[in-house]
Amino acid sequence: MVKREPVDKGDASKQMFNLEPDTIGKEYPFDSRYMEVNNHRMHYIDQGNGEPVLFLHGNPTWSYTFRNIIPYVQDANRCIAVDLIGMGRSDKPDIAYTFQEHVAYVTLFIEQLELSNIVLVGHDWGMAIGLQYALRHPDKIKAVAMLEPQALYPNRTWSDFSPPEAHSLFQKLRDPKEGWTFMRDNSVFIEGMTSTIINRQLSAEEHEQYRAPFRNPEERKPMWVFPNQIPIEGSPSEVTEAIDARNVWLTSTGIPKLLFHATPGCNVREPQLDWCRNHLHNLTLCDIGKGFHHLTEENPHAIGLALQRWLQQIH
Repeated sequence: MVKREPVDKGDASKQMFNLEPDTIGKEYPFDSRYMEVNNHRMHYIDQGNGEPVLFLHGNPTWSYTFRNIIPYVQDANRCIAVDLIGMGRSDKPDIAYTFQEHVAYVTLFIEQLELSNIVLVGHDWGMAIGLQYALRHPDKIKAVAMLEPQALYPNRTWSDFSPPEAHSLFQKLRDPKEGWTFMRDNSVFIEGMTSTIINRQLSAEEHEQYRAPFRNPEERKPMWVFPNQIPIEGSPSEVTEAIDARNVWLTSTGIPKLLFHATPGCNVREPQLDWCRNHLHNLTLCDIGKGFHHLTEENPHAIGLALQRWLQQIH
């Protein structure tokens, strides 16, 4: 059964669908913490008390992206947001930054915090990483909330990959000769945040928060590896196999699932929505209105309110 999460239409949320920059907080009002994982430090925040809600960001962001959402749920939950290895304020070691390496780092992070009964909230690759952890540790997972998740299912052909207008960019990034230098020299996802994959104008201060972790061009490798890990036409095979295996679990489990989506969206458009409606049990859909990829920056208040209500319902 698919449910639809209503979006509050009260006075406090009237601005949500016509956001001006000053309606979204720019500050990162959290104390930084660090945990050593595989001899490298991972940066995270830990707010509130209660059952754990683990926030996992995607490419090319960091825990800063959840700054306006966590306050909605931290009064009743323990909210943890970690920066993936090589991203945000986490260390940037000389590793390959493959999907499976990220899963390994996040798995050790969760184990060292001794988390259980976890609600995963993930954006983009963060959701894919979280779901891979869930496949291997289903007894630790209470529910999942997805924001523009990457790799909902393997793309059997390029025509399956969303959004179609990004095909040429991603094909260039996956080019073994040109891809790395193109990302290294242009930081395309960071610079593109202001114009192509977000439905508002980031302030200069906000944009700097996303630029800062990748100021050194040689440390932009995680941004480049992620598009090369998207399973398209069977490549990379290890990611394709991992997502197929994960979906055996994801499409059979009855744990509560919440999917935020927007119009037109990027990773999630009608084909992906249709797949979710047809394959995921106990699914709630939440349409946040106009948006592209960075939903946490485009409509954080609607997301925060809906997440707060949903968490109360599944308590």
